[in-house]
Amino acid sequence: MLTKTRQLSVEEDVSSSTSRQKQDISSTNSGSVVAQAKAIDINSSALYQDSQSTSDPQSLSNAGNVGGPGVGIRQTVIRESPKPVPPAMKLSNIPVPDREAAKLQKFGQLLSGPMTDLEELRKISWSGIPPSVRSTTWKILLGYLPSNIDRRSLTLERKRAEYFSFIDQYYETRHEPIHRDTYRQIHIDIPRTNPLMPLFHQPEVHEIFERILYIWAIRHPASGYVQGMNDLVTPFFVVFLSEFVDDTAEAIDNYNVKKLEEEKLSFIEADSFWCMSKLLDGIQDNYTFAQPGIQLKVNALRELVQRVDASLHGHFGRHNVEYLQFAFRWMNNLLMREIPLKCTIRLWDTYMVSIFFSFYLCFGPLIQSSHWCVQ
Repeated sequence: MLTKTRQLSVEEDVSSSTSRQKQDISSTNSGSVVAQAKAIDINSSALYQDSQSTSDPQSLSNAGNVGGPGVGIRQTVIRESPKPVPPAMKLSNIPVPDREAAKLQKFGQLLSGPMTDLEELRKISWSGIPPSVRSTTWKILLGYLPSNIDRRSLTLERKRAEYFSFIDQYYETRHEPIHRDTYRQIHIDIPRTNPLMPLFHQPEVHEIFERILYIWAIRHPASGYVQGMNDLVTPFFVVFLSEFVDDTAEAIDNYNVKKLEEEKLSFIEADSFWCMSKLLDGIQDNYTFAQPGIQLKVNALRELVQRVDASLHGHFGRHNVEYLQFAFRWMNNLLMREIPLKCTIRLWDTYMVSIFFSFYLCFGPLIQSSHWCVQ
């Protein structure tokens, strides 16, 4: 009976409070409405600043200090001068298709200007690049195309001609004894590239990949060809092919390259070669003798897991599992064989900004696996 009485009392209080609020609202003049709007601006600005601090790539290293949803947002009105809400705040309040359109417009403005702001391009590319501008954006972020829009056409013409001069100069040497083993290994690996996609079963595509990988190996004798490099060509080939094909995933997966003009196919081949070269220039120590780059990353992964999740690290030790046994493949081809190609291309949007991101991407699955692996 006492409990029921308390419940009735609470209900009366709530009802009374609601009634008073309605009266207050009905009697509110225009001055109080402005005051409420300012209070909303203050809270919205604080929320925008919190979200910006976690989405900025430069602040991801401090992500462990960020609380969950709602943490740090004041629940009471702060008596301080309202701060202006940045234009980006408006994007979070509009439907996703419109938000994507606004993002595409931002890319269009950056790419079509006389001089592309590389820092701003990296910033907006971190969270993904719209497919229609991905090809040009990758080329600029990798340094294949200049930021000056007036120089891009001449650069493409010169670099494509340079690549095919390499073909004329070096490709016939693949049958010489000194290069025969390199070409043989490439020839064996090409059919293993994305075996579930009909696009990569075509002889014309095999020949393109063979030329790209062989020329790269000849021009980089310190490493030569290493198994796994064949996988690194595929994202570039698919993205650059998408410029000339319908943007549906099914069309790309099953596209017959014979339908494409020979000149356009040659553009795709040359651009794929140069962009793969730019990517490998930054991680070439992953492929030189004994692959010291991968060895360093694997050791760093071991130390990071030991510090963050000691139980998982101990589990590996008790069962004699070496990190090199599973992490080598991840780092050798940037997780290309672990996830679907469509997802890989999205990850590579972020790789273009910071290739070191791939190291932490390898770290994530290990920590997640600790929930069932150590049982």
